[in-house]
Formats: sequence, structure tokens, C-alpha cells
Amino acid sequence: MAQVSIEYIIMVPVLILQIFLFPLTAAWIMNTWVDSRQTIALRETASHLGSSMQQVYSSINHDTISAGIVNATLDIPRFIEGYSYMGNATLRTAIASDPNSSRVLEINLRLVGSSISTTTIVTFGQNFEWQNSTLVSNSTLASIFADKQDGIIRMYFGP
Repeated sequence: MAQVSIEYIIMVPVLILQIFLFPLTAAWIMNTWVDSRQTIALRETASHLGSSMQQVYSSINHDTISAGIVNATLDIPRFIEGYSYMGNATLRTAIASDPNSSRVLEINLRLVGSSISTTTIVTFGQNFEWQNSTLVSNSTLASIFADKQDGIIRMYFGP
């Protein structure tokens, strides 16, 4: 009879611990998995955005186009798992001491209401300029504008 009491004394706390431990562990694993999935989706979107910007730049940079404005509608998702995202970009020269070197545009995207963010880098020619603007994903008019005047290509997110 004493053996049964000792077994209960040992097993009841272990069972109670399992009641709390398993759901907490499962919730932690699922949160990690969801964050990873959202990060991957945001990275893919940033990569697609950078590629789209390079394509617009390459198209308008041709010598046969002397001036004009191009509006490219972005084929990016408006939401990533229910979260909208915002983006901005920062332009710098590839070689800081040489103002005639290529331009590097660092695009930052972040999920609104989450701590998830990502950055992608796009390289352009020396005739590229960036106008500070913000990309709002849930806008139905999310696009890239490229304005070529006097050989300089100025890009920005619209509207």
C-alpha cells in the first residue's frame, strides 16, 4: 500500500507540470514558426520590390529615352498574413569618397504591428537619385515612379 502512495506523490506533480508545460512549449514553437514564415514572406517581397525597381531603372536608362515619367504598378501582396507593411529607402554612394560611383539603395520593409523587418540592397548607376517617400502596402495605388530629366533618373514610391 505504501508503494501506491509514493507513486502518486511522484506522479501527480509530474502530471500537473505536463499540463502546463506542453501548451506553453507548443505556443512558443508556433510563435517562432509564424515569425519565421512572416520574415521569409517579407524578404521575398523586398527582393521582388528591388528587382522591380532595377527593371524600371534599366528600361528608362536607355539612350533612346531622353525624358519622361514612368509609373510601374507593383505586383506585391497588400498584406502578409493579415499585416500590412511599410517601406522606405536610403540612398548612398557605393564608394563614399567617390561621388561618381554607383548608387546603392537600401530598402527597408517592416510589418506594421510587429517587430519583423527586413532590408534589401539594390545597385543603380551614377545617374540615379532617390526622392524620400514611403511605401504603404495596403494602398491600392502602391507603385514606383521614375522621372527622367536631363539624364538623371529620380525614383520614388507613389502615392
